Amino acid sequence: MKAFMDKDFLLSTETAKHLYHDYAAPQPIIDYHCHLSPQEIYEDRRFDTITQVWLGGDHYKWRIMRAMGVEERLITGDAPDYEKFLAWAKTLSMAIGNPLYHWSHLELQRYFGYYGVLNEDTAAEVYALCNEKLATPEFSARNLIRNSNVKTLCTTDDPADTLEWHKKIKEDGFEVAVYPAFRPDQAVNIEKDGFADYLAKLGTAAGAAIDSFASLKKALSARIDFFSSMGCRVSDHGLETVPYAPASEETVAAIFAKRLSGGVLTAEETKQYKTTLLLFLGREYARAGWVMQLHYGCIRNNAVRLFKKLGPDVGLDAIGSTAPADELAAFLNALDETGELPKTILYSLNPNENAVIETIMGCFQEAGAVGKLQHGSAWWFNDHKKGMTEQITSLASEGMLASFVGMLTDSRSFLSYARHEYFRRILCDIIGGWVENGEYPADEKALRAIVEGISYNNAKEYFGF
Repeated sequence: MKAFMDKDFLLSTETAKHLYHDYAAPQPIIDYHCHLSPQEIYEDRRFDTITQVWLGGDHYKWRIMRAMGVEERLITGDAPDYEKFLAWAKTLSMAIGNPLYHWSHLELQRYFGYYGVLNEDTAAEVYALCNEKLATPEFSARNLIRNSNVKTLCTTDDPADTLEWHKKIKEDGFEVAVYPAFRPDQAVNIEKDGFADYLAKLGTAAGAAIDSFASLKKALSARIDFFSSMGCRVSDHGLETVPYAPASEETVAAIFAKRLSGGVLTAEETKQYKTTLLLFLGREYARAGWVMQLHYGCIRNNAVRLFKKLGPDVGLDAIGSTAPADELAAFLNALDETGELPKTILYSLNPNENAVIETIMGCFQEAGAVGKLQHGSAWWFNDHKKGMTEQITSLASEGMLASFVGMLTDSRSFLSYARHEYFRRILCDIIGGWVENGEYPADEKALRAIVEGISYNNAKEYFGF
């Protein structure tokens, strides 16, 4: 029987161990999509307790605590920190097969030097150990980033954001590059409450009132230029599906005016607006030399009772059914036909769409751009061993795994960089298995290039960091 999560955790062959320890593990990290707070990075936030780090905003943990019947006061409520931590320790001990079990123990090992098992019996010991270390300067936000070997990270920022914290981070000489990423969901979601209020906020940021579809486009273009001046290289979109319902500029201008006057849009009008605006943004990203990320396939805020009480992003979302593949293909083609398709990363929350993404993106690759279109890393409900294995093997089967830009955290936690280790171990175990099974030669030069590329070098080249 193997030891619990030892140095060869998840590495089942000698080749896998070699590839991980010698090539993957030493590589720095580029976290090109996360939800860390730039203000907390600038202020070099310190945490009083491990509860603040682990349970302060982690809806992954909240979901499985609810599944264990834990009271909400011990999850998102006002219970004392140790009571919340103890409830989490009890829950974790039962979370066999869940990636949170691995992530939590990797974080305890890598950051706190604890190689035991967290459960109800050890909770008090672990809580005291972690809190003692969190009280030291080594555990400030910036030092956690430094000690994780992060070279570049991209936060997620609204177009109306002033990016004041990014500016301050840059000016004070923090050696890790912290760039904004452009997330214009509020401008895209015309059907949502508060749309008009958001336009006023965006117009203030852009320096001009937004009273027409043309002025919205002008404002977004100006903000793209501003974000570029702050080092931005990437956009991000959270979509239900990638829509394609083309309409004339006149039609969309009328739809926009209808919405501003208080009218209720039809589903088709909403889709036409979103299509036209997303195509405009895609062309703007191509002009700016940015990468476009499209995250889709999520149905949000499903438990209305709890949503009304707690708000969004508290663990009430789920995987959506299959998105229209023909619309995704048509959307990409509309940009490609005019030579304005930017580098694009596609992520579906539905793992059944792995091969769909790979076969569609394979239609739009082009000379001189290695892996111009990417199948994004398994994310959210899929960033576990099974999900990562399926994404990696599907990409290898249908496309070019060696050009993959690899892992991201998609996280609000400064300890989530252990997920890169988790990903790299799984990657090396898969490749090592192929080598030892005679499916790929023991070509040291090629294997090193592939593993180091997926771990770090590909992302560095792809994003231009």
